Parts: sequence; structure tokens; C-alpha cells
Amino acid sequence: MRDFIFGRNAVLQALRAGTDISRVLLARGTKRDGMLGEALEIARREQIPIQEVERDALDKLLKRGSLHQGIVAEAGEFEYVDVRDILTAARVKNEPPFLLLLDNVQYVTNFGALLRTAEIIGVHGVIIPEHRQAGVTAQVRKASAGAVDFLNIAQVTNLAQTIDELKKQNIWVVGIEEAPKAIPYNKGDYTIPIAFVVGSEVDGLRRLTRDKCDYMVQLPMWGKTPSLNVSVAGSIVLYEARMQRVAKGIGLQVSNQ
Repeated sequence: MRDFIFGRNAVLQALRAGTDISRVLLARGTKRDGMLGEALEIARREQIPIQEVERDALDKLLKRGSLHQGIVAEAGEFEYVDVRDILTAARVKNEPPFLLLLDNVQYVTNFGALLRTAEIIGVHGVIIPEHRQAGVTAQVRKASAGAVDFLNIAQVTNLAQTIDELKKQNIWVVGIEEAPKAIPYNKGDYTIPIAFVVGSEVDGLRRLTRDKCDYMVQLPMWGKTPSLNVSVAGSIVLYEARMQRVAKGIGLQVSNQ
């Protein structure tokens, strides 16, 4: 099954990552500079066909109007990895596992934003359930600014069982959610093997998932709004974890690229 990647940044990142792309569709008359120009250069270098079409043809193809920004890439279906591949990636780097688990995050924009943060800070992988959870689609690729093509993402049939397996391998599971016994987000030790879990936009973590967490963390709030957006809360905690690891010499240093 083929998929479509749309938007200049998403297409460019997919090409940079070596994603299986069969052709690039370009709206006739589109200015070929910036990210679009770089994307076309990579496509030519990799001998990927570039086909000029009328802009409304792209509109009809995606049914999303100008969101395609004049460029669409036809690609193979996104390939998920196995959880074991994610743990192997941590082992190869000689780092304690650093994972993100999503429990029924269904809004494409939130899913994409979390993936973008996860890739930027260098998590070893993301684990999502197969059901009642947004999968990796063209819309998610665009929302993540192409981050999905640089991430290890595993899709599992039973998230609770996966959590049990992670815990058997001495990986601590930490839920990100406001709860009576939750500790402040910056009080946990995130330099150990750890997996953070973020719940859905409406209901948060499912009860079974919550019960399996070793502990919960929450962010302080001073305003009247009842909660933070899940992608914002998750991103803040992930950054705290990365900075703790950097302070101890674990993993990536800050990059300006």
C-alpha cells in the first residue's frame, strides 16, 4: 500500500532519511527555492522521478487544499519496528533505555508534535497501541515535520502487556498525568532506564495503564485552565529527562544543526 507525504518540510525530511519514495509530484509554477529546492535536488540525485502537475490535481489527491505547499511524495507504507529493535538501539549506544509510550493519543497534531519532540531529544523509540490510537499517516508525517522518518516506532497489540515486558527488563514506567500521588515532574531520576507514558487528550491514561506505572509525574499549573495539552506536557517532561541525562554525560549533547 502506498502513502502520500505532503508539505515541504515533511517531504524534505523523508528524502533526507532515505524513505522509500517512488515519485515526487510538484505543482506547476511552484517556486523552487528553500526546502522545496533542496528536496528536488535530493530527488534528482537519488533518481526519483519528478512529475509536474496542476496544483488542483494535488488538491484533489489529498483533499486538503494548499496544505501540500506545492509538493507531494508518493511513498511506501510506514514501516514499524519491533520493541526489541528499540531496546537494541539503546544497547548499541550503551545508554539506559529512554522510551516514549502513547496511550490512545488520537489527535494528529498532538501525535505529530510528540514525535517531533521525541526525535529532537533523541529517544530510542516510541511505542503506540494498534487500536484507539492514531497511526503514522501522511497527516502525522506533516504534523511531525518529518520526524517520523528518523524515529523507531513500534506498534503493539497490547500496551499493558508491553509495559509488563519493559518492567521485567528493569525499565521504570512513568505516567505523565495530574494525579493525587503524582510527584513534581522535575523530581524524578530520569537517568535510569525509563519509559514515559502519555494518555489521551480527553480521558488521559487508561486505568490499567495508570495502574502499571511505577509512579506518576505532573506539572504545576497557576492559571484557570484545567489541564495542559498532552503534547506540551509530554514535551516538557521529555526535555527534563534529556537535560538530566546530558548533565550526567549520557547520550546526545546539544546540537545546533
